[in-house]
Amino acid sequence: MKDKIPVHIKVDHELYLRSLENSDKGNLVKYANNKAIWENLMDGFPHPYTKKDADKWISYCLEKSKNVHLAIIYKEEYVGAIGAEFKEDIYRYSAELGYWIGEPFWGKGILTRVIKSMVPFLFKTYKINRIFGNTFPKNIGSNKVLLKNGFKKEGVLRKAAFKDGFFIDLEVFGRLKDE
Repeated sequence: MKDKIPVHIKVDHELYLRSLENSDKGNLVKYANNKAIWENLMDGFPHPYTKKDADKWISYCLEKSKNVHLAIIYKEEYVGAIGAEFKEDIYRYSAELGYWIGEPFWGKGILTRVIKSMVPFLFKTYKINRIFGNTFPKNIGSNKVLLKNGFKKEGVLRKAAFKDGFFIDLEVFGRLKDE
C-alpha cells in the first residue's frame, strides 16, 4: 500500500472526492444518522450516528486506516463517502468498494458519477486486479450504480449476512482491471 497522502479527485464541475477532514463532522452526522442508510450498510456503521461516531471514524480514516476513505463533495457540501478496503493473503489483489450517500441526494446520479471516477483511480494507484462490492438484494439503486459502471453480477451468497435480526442474501458484483 502507498503512504497515506491527501487525495483529491475531480469528478465533474459540481462533484469531487477528497480525503476526509474534521470539518466534515457536521454533515457526516446529519446525513449518516438515518435508518434508511444504516439498513443498507454493514453493522460497523452505527445507528443512531452520533458526533462521537463521526469523531472516531474521521480519526481512524486520517490516522490509522491503510484503506482509502474519501468524502463525496457535491456543490461544495459533504454528502456521503466512498472507500476501498484492500484485502490480504490470497485476496491481496482485490479491493472491496463501499459507499453511501445522504438520502436527499438519492436518484441524482451522483454515485454513478463518483464510481466512474473512483474505479480508474483505484486501478491506476494501487496494485489490484479486481474491485468488488456486496449489496443487499433490496438495494436496487446500489445494484444499478455498479452495473452502470461496468461491474458484473457474479452471484448471490445465500443468507450470508445477518442484519437487523434476519439472515439475508448478499449480491456480489465485480469488475476486473482489464474490463
